[in-house]
Amino acid sequence: MKFFVDTANLSQIQEAHDLGILDGVTTNPSLMAKEGITGEQAVLDHYAKICDIVDGDVSAEVISTDFEGMIKEGEILSEIAPNIVVKVPMIQEGIKAISYFTRKGIRTNCTLVFSAGQAILAAKAGATYVSPFIGRIDDISWDGMQLIKDIAEIYAVQLFDTEILAASVRNPLHIVDSAKNGADVVTCPLNAILGLLNHPLTDIGLAKFLADHKKANG
Repeated sequence: MKFFVDTANLSQIQEAHDLGILDGVTTNPSLMAKEGITGEQAVLDHYAKICDIVDGDVSAEVISTDFEGMIKEGEILSEIAPNIVVKVPMIQEGIKAISYFTRKGIRTNCTLVFSAGQAILAAKAGATYVSPFIGRIDDISWDGMQLIKDIAEIYAVQLFDTEILAASVRNPLHIVDSAKNGADVVTCPLNAILGLLNHPLTDIGLAKFLADHKKANG
């Protein structure tokens, strides 16, 4: 399973890259705004900086909701770097845009997916990635992980090439469960990935090793 970080923060992206486990980055307008990146050119320049750090795919989101606007934005975004993936919302105009981008050889990430039916449409349109938002599904007392499992089963039966990108991931358990249920990619804040490092027995064991070493070596 690939690890993407869901952020526009360059220092966090660099930290994840330095760990040697970073496969890509996802962003959205909210994450850009959080970093104080505003204005069309500033956003494009920031995507370029992310692509300078990351060898893997970088999802750059369109903000238009009409077909013509999505196409215009997506073509501009795709010119930033070869590893840019155009992020398109799961709406009727979005599916139309994904189909267009697929024909043009521009890779896409279909975002805001909340059902298996939506995931089927995204795959049929040729999306490179489909992004089910598991955390937001859990928030309304549905089962986000069941959705990952359902999509994985459908894609395996139908031989779809679209990769399942588990999004709205909030904690280390989400990451582990996404891997168990067939996600190809997980995208999350860096602290969720770092949380995988933590276990009390690791801390206890390391403290004992260091204490024994100190005793043996004065």
